[in-house]
Amino acid sequence: MPFLILFEDAPDHDHVRATYMADHLAFLTAHKDQIVSAGPLFDGEEGAGGAWLADVPDADTAWALVHNDPFWPTGLRKSVQVLRWHQVFSDGAVT
Repeated sequence: MPFLILFEDAPDHDHVRATYMADHLAFLTAHKDQIVSAGPLFDGEEGAGGAWLADVPDADTAWALVHNDPFWPTGLRKSVQVLRWHQVFSDGAVT
């Protein structure tokens, strides 16, 4: 079941991202069967957070991924939303 996970980052935590980025990317790679896509979000030129598209059985599993990400205990994430997503359009066609 697809979930969109939206992360809002705390201000003044760029050093955290730089310090833990390699571990975060290794985590994403290790969970590539569940995390379909991931990347940063921007407000203009400023980093604003990130988003994942996860394919997991339920919201509890999505939250478990969030809490196991190396970024989680660092204070980088100001807020997180886990939203069930239903795809209706892909690759130029209604699905």
